[in-house]
Amino acid sequence: MDITTNKKERILFICLGNICRSPAAHAVMQHLVEERGCAGQYEIDSAGIGNWHVGQLPDQRMREHGRRRGYSVDHHARQFDARTDFDRFDRIVVMDEENYRNITSQAPDDEAREKVIRMADYFTQHPHSTCVPDPYYGGPEDFELALDLIEDGCKGILNS
Repeated sequence: MDITTNKKERILFICLGNICRSPAAHAVMQHLVEERGCAGQYEIDSAGIGNWHVGQLPDQRMREHGRRRGYSVDHHARQFDARTDFDRFDRIVVMDEENYRNITSQAPDDEAREKVIRMADYFTQHPHSTCVPDPYYGGPEDFELALDLIEDGCKGILNS
């Protein structure tokens, strides 16, 4: 947060449909800033590239796995809107390379494109992982891995 202007740091998490990874990242980051007593310094949101799930709650499996770790994964899905989201957010955090290519291709200019960052660039506990894989078609272990990586990345972003 910029102390001189009292401006909030605005972070948007992106995945394909906004029902697994990005709402989990939204919940994890919200939990972390609340735990550290700095929630008022952040605005956190999530969105999907596609519009398939707009208005829906996250995947039940992700909600359950998140709940077991103390997270409230309850964001209603929305679609990324390049017309407003590049202006509204300071950082746009994507879960994988496909997300990165899609979102950067929508950027109106270099300044907007530079806001797009990869979650994997903030991993400290999982330095060899290159993305947060989509657990949607996987089993419980895939949701747990996604949450492990999301926790790692969110802590890295918060500490940066």
